[in-house]
This record gives sequence, C-alpha cells and structure tokens, in this order.
Amino acid sequence: MKKLLAAISIALLSSAAQAETFQATNWMTPAHILNEFPYQKFAADVKAATNGEVDFEVYSSGSLVPAPTTMQAIGDGVAQLGIVYPPYNPSELPLNNVVNDLVFVSDDDFATAFAWTELGLTNEKVRAEWGKNGGVFVGGYSTPVYNFVCMKEISDPASAAGLKIRTAGTAQTAWVQALNAIPVSVPIADVYSGLERGSLDCTMTDPTNLDKGNKFWEVAKTVNLLPMGVVVGATYVYNKDFWAGLSPENRRVILDQTAVGLARSQVAYHVGVANALKGSEERGLKITQPNPDMMAALEKFKTSMIAELPKRSMDERKIEDPSGVIAQFLELQKKWSGLMANVDRTDPEAVAKIVQENLYSKIDENTFGLN
Repeated sequence: MKKLLAAISIALLSSAAQAETFQATNWMTPAHILNEFPYQKFAADVKAATNGEVDFEVYSSGSLVPAPTTMQAIGDGVAQLGIVYPPYNPSELPLNNVVNDLVFVSDDDFATAFAWTELGLTNEKVRAEWGKNGGVFVGGYSTPVYNFVCMKEISDPASAAGLKIRTAGTAQTAWVQALNAIPVSVPIADVYSGLERGSLDCTMTDPTNLDKGNKFWEVAKTVNLLPMGVVVGATYVYNKDFWAGLSPENRRVILDQTAVGLARSQVAYHVGVANALKGSEERGLKITQPNPDMMAALEKFKTSMIAELPKRSMDERKIEDPSGVIAQFLELQKKWSGLMANVDRTDPEAVAKIVQENLYSKIDENTFGLN
C-alpha cells in the first residue's frame, strides 16, 4: 500500500510539474470592458472547459508589455495571447489599418465588430498579414461610436481650431487636421493625465471611457455627441506556435468561447454608453448635440475619405490595391447588420448564439491557423 501511495504521489507531482500557465497580455485596466469580459472571464471559462489544460494568466495595464509592442511580444512568444490595436503597428499591419480608416464611417458597432472578425478569419490577405507577424487572429472588437470628450467645449468647426486632440488612427488624424486642430497620438492610458495637465484639450473616444476603466469623467468638462465612426481592434491574437501546439479539441473550445467573449464585450459596450453619458451629466459634465455646420463638415470629410482611401492606402502604406478587402468588409458589414437586426443587444447569450451559428461553428479547428 505504501508503494502504491508513493507511486500515486509521484504521478501527481509529475502531472503538476507538467502543468503550464500561459501569458495573456492586455494593456487595459482590469475593469475595462476589453479586459473584464474578453480576458478575465474568458480565461476562467477556457480553463474550466479544457480541464485546466489551457490556463491563461492575464497581465493587465500593460504590466507584461506595453500596447505598442504587443504584436512583437506575441510573435516572439513573450505572450501567447494578446490584444492588438493595429494603428500601433502601421508598417506591420497595413491592411488592417486600411479597415481601421474605413470604419470612420461606420455607425453600428455590433455589425462592424463581427464583420471585422469574419474578415480577419476568412480573408487570405488579412490572415497572411497576421501570420507574417507571428500571430493568429481569432476575433476582434468594435468600440461604440466615437465622440469628443474635452476640457473646452467644441461646437462648430471654428471652435476646434488649434485644440490638441488625441486621435487613434489615420482617418481620425486627417479629420482633426481638416478642422485645423492638432492631432496627438498617445496611448489611451495617457489620456487622463494629458487632459489633467493640459497637454490635451480633447480626446476622440467612445463614451464608455468616461467611466469604465479610464474614468475620463473625473477630469473632462464637456462631451459633444458628434458621431465620428468607430475603432476596431484585435481582441484575440495568438502566438502561431502556441496555437499550432494546441489539441484540436482545445482549439475548438477557444473558438466557441471566443464567440461568447466577443458577444459579452459588445453588449457591455452597448449598455455602457447610456450609463456613462447619464453618469457624466449627473457629475456636471456638459453634454451637447453636434452643430449642423459640424455635421456638414463631417459628412463632406467622410465622402472624400472613402473615395480617396484605396489610392491613399497604396501611396502611403505601400501596399497593393486594397479595394477588394474594402469591398468585402463593406459587404460583411451589411450582412451582419441584417443578422443583428432583430437581436436583443442587451442579451449576451442571444448575441453569442448568432455569432456562433453564423461564424465560429464554420471554422475548422483541425486546419484553421495552421498554414
């Protein structure tokens, strides 16, 4: 009996020694929507569903690597999973950044998020771009529609002239320049202090950043609801070798849980917008509607931007004509707008069901991401 117990003990110790924890990097605070739902809860669900075989330790607030170097860290294997924002890697992810320019004209964050995800899963050129950087894209997000959050009120175009405005991406930068304002590119984690110190007058952001995670409502004075498109990013990018090393069964678990994680994120964003604006008004922030002259200027900019996007992308990003990628994304956005038309956008289970049935169930865990 003693020998049997000793053998069992040795086996258990050996199993424990072989257990491995994988690194997941997220530069958001733990309470941010893009950390809490698609990382903290996702990691726990994946661990449970794989019986502990895939166990991610989530490093928040950029504690493992900062936002701009996340793509490199994933490719190098410093992290096995990370959230990647393409504008931080313009030369490595030019096609992805074309889409990020394109969504400046989007007005449905659910349709945009799932169109962006389907594009990244199915378009060979986009998949190859991730692969070239050592990553496997498995799902992405869209923020709610962006507004101006400022220390000084913006009303008509003239009121924006000379203001220092934080932007995220080429299209936003061009729009701010069109207003004769000064675009400033800094990580979102630095915006709070920038507004507080006066190095920023405004930030373009979705309203949930007023309260969730970044808490801009503690320093900002005004919010203008001018609808300036959305921003997309890659929620789940895996190291290629890590992905290839998973069993097909565990890849299936991750794909299925990704549908849940993305749905939770988009629902939280949707619900969070109303709560953030209501809470901001209660705190004394001035919430204003867009001025007709500002709306006219914005529509003029959007029209010219879309017309010029393919050529400008080829000239500035040194890539082949992206018209095919642009066309596919716009078609996918229409598709997902239709799929989401009658779905309760406050119900993450209902949203996840649509995403699973129409996308992730069609991804083959035996082959996806392995070429």
